[in-house]
Amino acid sequence: MRITFIGGGNMADALVGGLLRKGFAEAELRVVELLPEARRRIEDKYGIACFDRAQGTIRDGDVVVLAVKPQQMREAVKSLGISPNSHLVISIAAGMRLVTISRWSGGTRRLVRAMPNTPALIGEGVTGLYPMEVTAQDRKDAETILGAVGATVWIESEPQMDAVTAVSGSGPAYVFYFIEAVEEAARDLGLPSAVARRLALQTFTGAAELAAGSADPVSALRERVTSKGGTTERALASLAKDRVKEAIVRAIRAASDRGRELGEELDRD
Repeated sequence: MRITFIGGGNMADALVGGLLRKGFAEAELRVVELLPEARRRIEDKYGIACFDRAQGTIRDGDVVVLAVKPQQMREAVKSLGISPNSHLVISIAAGMRLVTISRWSGGTRRLVRAMPNTPALIGEGVTGLYPMEVTAQDRKDAETILGAVGATVWIESEPQMDAVTAVSGSGPAYVFYFIEAVEEAARDLGLPSAVARRLALQTFTGAAELAAGSADPVSALRERVTSKGGTTERALASLAKDRVKEAIVRAIRAASDRGRELGEELDRD
């Protein structure tokens, strides 16, 4: 499989690195990037060919990965210079609907919408995938590309991609926000900053790994930490009183709503 990335930002960088670690050859990968400094960075880092335009760069049979911001997508799609359905095209732009990309591309429907997240930068991401009209091989190719930086999950309907964006796409920010709060509380309780950071980070890392490796629901794991009349019970009671769980659910719904709005706004362009 040969792949051309349109855009050379952080996510394209992560995918290129992941694919090379998985055994892809440098000659199989190409990047189209308008900024000269970004092209030089990728060339120096990975030794792959970078170009300043898509037309004439995409080879027969290449998978095309659209790794540009949603606001840049229309121009990027129109500059591809490929015939409809001649290539598998994967979009990793948040909120970008496949019907919009199809219209801008002149009718291409061999499309996959992907929503990776930033842990992909260390190979620990998770990506939701939604296909339009693709073959079984196209699905395997999409899994291979996004699977180079973490887990992949196929989504049944495109509107659910707004939920994927809200849960896992934006999710790392929620985790960082909670870590910030735990660190701040630790410092307020008199712990040195370095100790507060290490305790907070390792607690989150360890708890996540414990949950990932357990067949039990996370509610059961929480209950095992919570002794009657103990410190954890007191803390959880305080969180319940402040309706923290409900606030988190509302926040994720707000993110999903914004993803839907972005898709609608872009579709009007």
